[in-house]
Amino acid sequence: MTAPFKTHNLLDHVNISHGFFGRVGGVSKNHYESLNTGLGSNDKSANVLKNRQIVSSSLSKKAIKLISLNQIHSAKVVTASQEKTYQNFSADGIVTKTPNLAISIMSADCGPILFSDNDASIIGCCHAGWRGALSGVITNTIIAMEKLGADKKNINAVLGPCIGIDNYEVGIEFYNTFIEENKSNCIFFSIQESGEIYFNLKKYILKKLHSENLNRIDLIPDCTYELSDLYFSYRYNTHNGIRDYGRNISTIMLNS
Repeated sequence: MTAPFKTHNLLDHVNISHGFFGRVGGVSKNHYESLNTGLGSNDKSANVLKNRQIVSSSLSKKAIKLISLNQIHSAKVVTASQEKTYQNFSADGIVTKTPNLAISIMSADCGPILFSDNDASIIGCCHAGWRGALSGVITNTIIAMEKLGADKKNINAVLGPCIGIDNYEVGIEFYNTFIEENKSNCIFFSIQESGEIYFNLKKYILKKLHSENLNRIDLIPDCTYELSDLYFSYRYNTHNGIRDYGRNISTIMLNS
């Protein structure tokens, strides 16, 4: 059994497999339908594990190890190898140079980012919600890749599906947090005459990526809220009185 997923040409390489998976192609039921890969959700564990196996099989016909983190909206990054499982590690970024190890990030509106230095065969991924992006998870993921031997001038990065500005209304305290960090952050907000404030998470993440002077940067423009039939969306569920939510998975792996 396989699941549909999106790839991006910036990450296409003979030595790399990757995918941005949505909610289609799994076994979970009800509001977890169907490819929920979040072990932190209240979905049946057996279904989540089966969905993660479907992702692994979709990514590679070989027996591979799929790892993820206990994400905490932080700037913490771990370097992964085959010797450990990382589900109990509290962090929001992973880097590796180990083949056949699929590193992954969960999301349900936040920004999943996949990185690759094809020349050095070093990859990374991070979970960039507003807290993580603001506190430096993007920079820290790149630094961790460099410590393994990557050159940022050779790193490609792709931002996967996340919430769009039209569906990301925030409060004045949220706005003030960004303005206090840098007044120029006002460009990432749209303030309506009626007082509503909307935040452009995609634009903010892309600005952070471009400031790193990487090789190439792009995005998959899908909005998880707007396309809630294709992606899990925390905010969509909240607005519709659904208490829990499934997770999308974005993963990247070096092939042996």
